[in-house]
This record gives sequence, structure tokens and C-alpha cells, in this order.
Amino acid sequence: MSERQNWFEGWRLFAVLTLILIALCLWIAGMRAFEAEAIRMVIRFTARTSLVFFCLAFSAAALARLWPNAYTRWQHRNRRQLGVTFAASHALHAIAIVAFAIADPAGFAAATSMASYVFGGIGYGFILAMTATSFDRAVAAIGPHAWRVLHLVGGYYLWLQFTVSFGMRIPAMPLYGLFLVPLLVVLALRLIAMASVRTGRTAPVG
Repeated sequence: MSERQNWFEGWRLFAVLTLILIALCLWIAGMRAFEAEAIRMVIRFTARTSLVFFCLAFSAAALARLWPNAYTRWQHRNRRQLGVTFAASHALHAIAIVAFAIADPAGFAAATSMASYVFGGIGYGFILAMTATSFDRAVAAIGPHAWRVLHLVGGYYLWLQFTVSFGMRIPAMPLYGLFLVPLLVVLALRLIAMASVRTGRTAPVG
């Protein structure tokens, strides 16, 4: 049985959300004439929007299976577009990082390390691969098993990266602990859904 769809669906959803993100980034940077501190504000903003869209995409299957309703079915139908919106948000994050490196090389060097280059680079590698395989032809080309492995491993790697990135800031800024809440909730939802699979009540979590 096909699901009823509304206007805010599919690639229109992605386009609208991405245009809003771009506009907000330009507005935030423009408030301080695109100076280094304004660019850092964009970096923090896009880190948080990326967290939101990642959690929405990563929890979609589990929510739809555990609590099927109009919203969770909408979220599940659009999980691909939400995932690509996450990729767009993190692309803006990368652009802001490069802009910060150009605007304030000393500040950039102080804020980064070899570990951030290595683990961040791996994360962006997964994002690129997962985005490239978010289309039907790419899924068909690599096969469903390889697609599932890529998105499962990539999803959990990105979850871990978000958790470490926000968690390491807690000692200096305790309010950053709030950003761990959606990550822990998403993990719990997936574990509960997987436990339901083992009891035979639902299909596997994708």
C-alpha cells in the first residue's frame, strides 16, 4: 500500500532545507562582516545542524518500526533525503573550516590537530561514499549487501565521531552534554529495534 505524500517530501524537502541552511550560514557570517569569529560561529552552527539531520536519518528506520505513525512514516520515507541534507550541512561545515583556516591561520592551527585531520578525513570519506550511494543506480551498482555494510559501518562511525567531538568539549563547557542526549537516544532506539528483530517482531533495522 503506497503512502500518502505531502508537498514537503523527497528531493523538494532536501532542496528547501539546503537553501535554508545556506541562507542562515550567510546571515550568521554576515553579521560580523565574515570575520574569523563569524566564520567560527558558522562552524559551530553547522556542526549542530549536521547533528540534527544525522540523528533524523539514523533513527528513521528504528522509529518507524517501533512507533509507526504518520510522522515516523514520513521520516522513514524521507530518510535518504534527510541523510543527504546532513551531507549538505557538513559540506557547509567543511567550507566554513577552510574559510577559517584562510582568515585566521594561527587560530586554525591552535584549534586543530593531526587526530582531527585523520578522524575527520575518515568521517568525510564515509559521508561522500554514503551520499554517492544514496541513489537507486548506485545502490544497484554496488549491490544491497555492500550498500548495507557501507551505510551501517559509516553510520556508526559518524555516530561515534559526533559523540567524541561533542563529548570532549564538556569539561570546558558542560552544556555540551546536552548534545549527547539525541545521540544516546538514537543509539537506544536502534538497539531496542534490533532486540525486537531478534524476537521476530519486526524486520531488521536498516
